[in-house]
Amino acid sequence: MRILVLSGPNLQLLGTREPQRYGSLTLDAIHARLQALGLELAVDVDVGQSNHEGVLVDRIAAASGVYAGIVLNAGAYTHTSIALRDALLAVAIPFVEVHLSNVAARESFRQHSYLSDIAAGVVFGFGAESYSIGLRGLVEKLKG
Repeated sequence: MRILVLSGPNLQLLGTREPQRYGSLTLDAIHARLQALGLELAVDVDVGQSNHEGVLVDRIAAASGVYAGIVLNAGAYTHTSIALRDALLAVAIPFVEVHLSNVAARESFRQHSYLSDIAAGVVFGFGAESYSIGLRGLVEKLKG
């Protein structure tokens, strides 16, 4: 089983970007943790990040027939991107939406997601661990 983990805009800045909100781990460190967790769960984990909406849409479109599931932290695109929503609907691959911070306790514009209602699950507020929780939950759901 292969799982794609995608992260959106500004997440390459983790470790230095508002560490009090997002933690001190870098995205590379999070990716390494997820790949190690993948070994434990007996799944292959591929990772990617882009600041560009179209690149994320392309990665999702190319996932069809390749990946069993997607863990997605779309960052700010969560709240703005109908294109990401449409791509996820088009490929019909189960996905989990993840966020490092507790978006329900943030600005009102961050409390709306274009993705949550079509996601297999949503995890937020656990810092870097949100990705791991999302991966574990998705794999369990897929193994059914």
